[in-house]
Amino acid sequence: MSLHNQPNKEKSTIVIVGGGAGGLSLLNNLSTTIDPDKQRVILIDARPTMIHLPSTLRLIVSNADDLLKRSIHPYGDHTFRNKLTGTGIFIHASVKEIDFGKPGDGGILTLDNGETVAYDVLVLATGSTWPRPIAFPTENMKEITEHIQAMRAEFDTAQDILLVGGGSVGIELSGELRDIFPLKPITIIHRENHLLNATYPDKYRIAVQKQLEGRGITVLTGDAISASDASKVSGSQIPKDGFITEQGKTLKADLVIPTWGTRPNTSYLPSDLLSSTGHVKILPTFQLPAHPNVFAFGDIMDWKEQKTAANASFFQAPKVAKNVLLYLRETEGTSASINLLSLKQSAKYNGSFVMIMVTNGKTSGMGYFNILWGIIVGGWISSLMKSKDLMVSRISGMTGYTPV
Repeated sequence: MSLHNQPNKEKSTIVIVGGGAGGLSLLNNLSTTIDPDKQRVILIDARPTMIHLPSTLRLIVSNADDLLKRSIHPYGDHTFRNKLTGTGIFIHASVKEIDFGKPGDGGILTLDNGETVAYDVLVLATGSTWPRPIAFPTENMKEITEHIQAMRAEFDTAQDILLVGGGSVGIELSGELRDIFPLKPITIIHRENHLLNATYPDKYRIAVQKQLEGRGITVLTGDAISASDASKVSGSQIPKDGFITEQGKTLKADLVIPTWGTRPNTSYLPSDLLSSTGHVKILPTFQLPAHPNVFAFGDIMDWKEQKTAANASFFQAPKVAKNVLLYLRETEGTSASINLLSLKQSAKYNGSFVMIMVTNGKTSGMGYFNILWGIIVGGWISSLMKSKDLMVSRISGMTGYTPV
C-alpha cells in the first residue's frame, strides 16, 4: 500500500518528476512562494543523488578536485528548505506509467517500485538520456562510483582514443583527456562540417576546433563512422585494421567513446503527447495542451532552442513555479481545469538568447553569447566562468547539501 496513493484532502499535492538542475531550481523557487498550509511537494528522481552534469566529464577521467564527493549530492530532508522544511517528500524511483485522470481531478503516477503517487499538479523535468560515458546507473551510490572508476580505468589503459561526435560532450571530454594524458592520441569525428551545430555561427565553431587542434587533438569534420562501428567500444570488438569512415579514411583506435545520441528522457510518456523527436508538446505556459494541470520544461520540452541547464534553471523554472501556484489558486475549491494562456498574470515563455560555454580542460575553453553583434570569449574568461571549477562551488546552494 503506497503512502502517497490517495489525494491529500487538506493540501494540494505538487509532484515534480526529475531532480536535476531544472527540477531543483523549480523546487527552490516554490520553497519561497508556496503556501505550506495549502500545498505540499513530492520530488521523484530515478537516482538517490543529484549528479552535477557540468562536472561529469572531468569526473570520469580522473580524481582531480575530489569531484566524486563534491559534485554528487544525495537527496534528503536538506533538499526541502524555507517553507518546505519538514514537509517535502523525496521518492527514489522512476515513473512507469501516468493515469492523467479527468481534467481538474488530478492523476496518479505508477512507479517502478510498485508505489503509486497521486497529484493535483504534475511537473515533468526528467531531462535527457546521455551517451555511455555519462549514462550513470540509477540504483545507488556504489554503482555510480563503480561506473566512474571503470571509465577512468578505460581511459588510463587506452593507447588511442576515438570520440564519435563533436558536440559539447565530445569537445569537453577531449579537453579533460588532454589535461590528464598530454601525449595520448585523441581524435574527434563529427558528421557536420564544423563542430557543434548550426545554431552557432561558423566563426565560433571554427575557433573551437582550432583551439582543440592547438592542443594536439585531431578533429575530423564532415565525416562519420557507422552507428554499429561506434558501438564497438574496446578490445576484440574493434577491427584490427581500424574503422573505415564514410569518406574512406582509416581510423585506428583501441577505445571508442560515443559522444552523441543525447535524447529527451520521455519514454514513460504516451506518444500522442510527444513530437517526432520525443519532446513534450507544451503551451507557452509550460502546460500540456490536453492536460492543463501537467507542466513540462527543460530538456524534454518541445521548444526550438538549445537545451541547457542554464535555460531550465534561470529562464524557465521561475515561470513554471509562478504558473503552478497560479493554477492552484485559480482552481481552488473547484473541479475546473484552466488553460493559463487566458490569464494576463500567467508567465509565458518566449525563449532565451543563445549562449554556450564549452570547456577545454581546466584552464581554457570558448564561449558564445548571441547578444549585440555576437560575442565570442576565449580561454581566460571561459576558465573564470566555467572551466576552472565547473561551477561545483554553486551546487550546495541548489541542493542544500554540504559535503563532509
